[in-house]
Formats: sequence, structure tokens, C-alpha cells
Amino acid sequence: ARFLADHPKVRHVNYSGLPDHPQHDLGGRQMKAHGGLLSFVVPGGIPSAARVMDGLKLVIHAVTFGTSRTICMHPRTITHEHMTQEERDAAGIDDGLIRLSVGLENPEDIIADLDQALARQ
Repeated sequence: ARFLADHPKVRHVNYSGLPDHPQHDLGGRQMKAHGGLLSFVVPGGIPSAARVMDGLKLVIHAVTFGTSRTICMHPRTITHEHMTQEERDAAGIDDGLIRLSVGLENPEDIIADLDQALARQ
């Protein structure tokens, strides 16, 4: 999450483990750690999100989070395609939003994969 938050090609990161997240304190009270699920927004909407996701080599593009591997999905085209644009805007579902479930791989390998995929932007 810190890597993504500091990356120049990422507009926003949703992760309660980051100190500037609105529910950071609440998450800290409710959990020992903030977990491995986060999302981030790349500028440029669906085409940019698709380029990043297509560029990933280690991270798997999947629609389920029931695995020990790191996976990602695009909420706009998978879980929220039934909503109108106005509904997605109200819910904070940006067209460039990518949801990431961090698995058991080495964190440096995951970061390297994200970095090389974001470089394609």
C-alpha cells in the first residue's frame, strides 16, 4: 500500500493501514493488522486499468479472492457493471479502480510486478 501510495502513476489508494485513511484508527482498534485487501486508482479510466492489469506477470487477474496467490480485479467491469455511472460515482467506484488481494508471495516480488506494470502507463 505504501509503495502504491507513493507511486506517481497512482492517484489514490484505499487501505486502512495507511495513516491518512479515514478509518485508520478504527481499523487499528479492531484488527491486529489491517489485512491484505486494498484498492488503488490509476488515472485514465478503464483503458489505463486494463493496461496495468494486463501488464502484471506475478499477480493474477481473477474475480474471486479465495486463493493464497496475489490477485487483482477491476470492479467497474466485474462486480459493479450493473450500476449506473452516477451510482458508481456516489459509491466511489472510479473507472480506474483496481482491487488487489495480496497473497503469500514475497512482498518485494509483488511490488516489482506492480512497478513494472505501472511503468506501462
